[in-house]
Amino acid sequence: MGSSRASSATPPANEVIDGALPTRRQVIALATAVALAGMLLTATAVDGWRMATLSGLGILLGLTLYLTAFGFTAAYRNLLVHGETAAIRAQLIMLATATLMFAPVLAAGSVFGREVAGALAPLGVPVAIGAFMFGAGMQLAGGCGSGTLYTAGGGNPRMIVVLVAFCAGSFWASLHMGWWARLPSWDEVVLGERLGWPSAVLLQLGILALIWVLLGRGSRAADSNAGGILRLEKRDRLLLIGGLTLAVLNLLVLVVAGHPWTITWAFALWGAKAAQAAGWDPSGAPFWNGGFQQQALAGGVLQDVTSVMDIGIMLGAFAGAASLGRFAPRLDLSLRMLAAAVIGGLAMGYGARIAYGCNIGAFFSGVASTSLHGWLWIAAALPGTWLGVRLRPWFGMKN
Repeated sequence: MGSSRASSATPPANEVIDGALPTRRQVIALATAVALAGMLLTATAVDGWRMATLSGLGILLGLTLYLTAFGFTAAYRNLLVHGETAAIRAQLIMLATATLMFAPVLAAGSVFGREVAGALAPLGVPVAIGAFMFGAGMQLAGGCGSGTLYTAGGGNPRMIVVLVAFCAGSFWASLHMGWWARLPSWDEVVLGERLGWPSAVLLQLGILALIWVLLGRGSRAADSNAGGILRLEKRDRLLLIGGLTLAVLNLLVLVVAGHPWTITWAFALWGAKAAQAAGWDPSGAPFWNGGFQQQALAGGVLQDVTSVMDIGIMLGAFAGAASLGRFAPRLDLSLRMLAAAVIGGLAMGYGARIAYGCNIGAFFSGVASTSLHGWLWIAAALPGTWLGVRLRPWFGMKN
């Protein structure tokens, strides 16, 4: 997502209805989005202020993602294909900001008497394979974990297909977790705990700065990110604003939920609930016999933190699309595009489950928590992205 190319998750300009003035349909869409958001807040308030607050944070995340078109899929593709770095630099600023804000909270271990923990996971072969699958899948799907939610909420019917396949892939992988657990894996490595938080933050900021410099040397001459924020194009300023806002919102999620922002656990849960409704018996699946998983299966969707936030993201994007006059769903899919949506969604869902998360839960939140699995995730996802970019033309998708 560079300065001259919008994200694949960004609604095309021809989806804007009749210029600047909103139509009756768009007014109705906005009113519907606001009403649904109010219903979500009201329903989750039954379980206390915490769930209602997380619902609100989800809505704000969806608005931010949509209004700034902040994404990961096109960002990596434009870097590989066109040498554009604007969106990647915005991600670096987001990661640096989140690292600085997370560190004192995670070092303290609690906020207002509530325990907090970072997004941590083991290092191992499953993370690398899962991230590689995710990288390839998101290029075929046209959106990552957050991108799938906010473009689906913004009225893109194709991304509804991706979301359904994402849930199916996540559930499918959950049935194989025992096999993946037998592959080589090592304990969590958290730089903040190994080196001390001040040293870990300095080291991580240094790595991010080095990547920034390397991007500057490799980017095309027209990429204007080095000129200061006042000289940036509007598209690039929006990306920076989006990255900073997402970092702040992720901190708030950490404080309220006790853990950073995650997305894909809900997809596995939704897939399992759908399978259970169709007659599947979870007693034969070791993964779903854990205490947390059993409680989630037995409870309602609105009692699950990640589910509530994911729904909020879609509603926030719905409101954002309607407010800009871009909520205009059109079902215009070729068979090849539909196949890419299904294959991409399945690959992302399966990959995210075995890699302990997606671009948000594993990469963004993992790196901000100084967990090395976040760095391993992106190192494996980029080669997968390279593969996915080269597969896109087979499905009639432009790069």
